[in-house]
Amino acid sequence: MVPTLTQRLAAEFLGTALLLCTVIGSGIMGETLAGGNMAIALLANTIATGAMLVVLITMLGPISGAHFNPAVTAVFVARRETAPGDGAAYVLAQMAGAVLGVLAAHAMFDLPIFQLSQKARSGMTQGFSEWVATFGLVLTILLTLRTRAEAVAMSVGLYITAAYWFTASTSFANPAVTLARAFSDTFAGIRLADVPIFVAAQIVGAFCGLALVRLITHAQPAIDSSAVRMPAE
Repeated sequence: MVPTLTQRLAAEFLGTALLLCTVIGSGIMGETLAGGNMAIALLANTIATGAMLVVLITMLGPISGAHFNPAVTAVFVARRETAPGDGAAYVLAQMAGAVLGVLAAHAMFDLPIFQLSQKARSGMTQGFSEWVATFGLVLTILLTLRTRAEAVAMSVGLYITAAYWFTASTSFANPAVTLARAFSDTFAGIRLADVPIFVAAQIVGAFCGLALVRLITHAQPAIDSSAVRMPAE
């Protein structure tokens, strides 16, 4: 039975909320326990996020496609695999879930629920890093869907785990994640003023990834990926 739009939106809301709860919560826990060692704090944040992505995509992918990411949703709208109206609803559900996940993480660690981040993440290198991170994420999703759909969850989780370390921005790669993290003045936060360049780079990176996939797979047959509809950070 095909999931209804309500069911798919609920999956996108829940998945994005749990993703942000993991990103923020593991950042707080990692920084608290690392004793000032930022590498250890980042490693803890990385492992938790990558692991949660595998779980979320595996369990929610068959319901909504497990986008959890407006840039990914936009790509699937452009591919005509998601209707524009459904895509807009997905983005709203993702944004709402992302903010709820941040607030839930604050509550668990007995921090002020409502915050604004003061953590600067500015400059062209940060923006370029986000272009690279999102470009690679879209390549990972689309090309893995073509060749081995059942491996998408693991591939995305591993890609984000690696991208935390090979990008200067620590791979936000997700407009909903980026905006929500502006409301957390913790390890994983980002100043609200730095959000626009991140989001712009992510959107451009996503569509550059789509363009490259179209170029290198033109006229090549793809496997049936209906069993695993779609994911992403």
